[in-house]
Amino acid sequence: MGAVLETGELWRIVDRERASLADLLEGLSPEEWETPTGCGDWRVRDVAAHLTIGARYPLTAVLREAARARGNFDRMIHDSALREARLPVADIVANLRSIVGSRRTAVMTTPRESLLDVLVHGQDIALALGRTREVPPEGARDAADRVWTMRIPPRPWPLPSSRLVATDIDWSRGAGEEVRGPIAALLLLLTGRPEAARVWFERAGAEQ
Repeated sequence: MGAVLETGELWRIVDRERASLADLLEGLSPEEWETPTGCGDWRVRDVAAHLTIGARYPLTAVLREAARARGNFDRMIHDSALREARLPVADIVANLRSIVGSRRTAVMTTPRESLLDVLVHGQDIALALGRTREVPPEGARDAADRVWTMRIPPRPWPLPSSRLVATDIDWSRGAGEEVRGPIAALLLLLTGRPEAARVWFERAGAEQ
């Protein structure tokens, strides 16, 4: 079972997540900003910079980045974050705060991708720093459902060949051997982050 959030509530969660993540980032040391994350070769500063782009870049900037990447969508996302991450960290935080309240989405995406992005990348940052960052279950359920049903843009991760059952909110998908745990853990599992998911499973004492 799954449930899609009403758009207004979805955006309210996005706003809260962006604001609280900006608060976390604002208190980091210079060394923490350079911490590697589990998100490819991105550091904390690269992940943070990426989260500011979708709601800020006009179409002309997106087209420029696409041309630089020779039409490779994944490379465009990767390289644009690295370029944006060259900004002073205070500017990265300010840019994240500036999109609290924004209802703009990245080109070819919906508000559900904005929610998915901030929830999952917020965990990329927090877990890399050894921090606990809570995940709103209703938001994580919507994001997990979006990953499961994603067709456009194409889902970059294979779905687990298991039946996933959330233990903290009403949500289940799939077939096969049952995997039970917090919806945050299942969301991270669905987005190709098994080690990050393991942290959440362990916190809940859940079987993987």
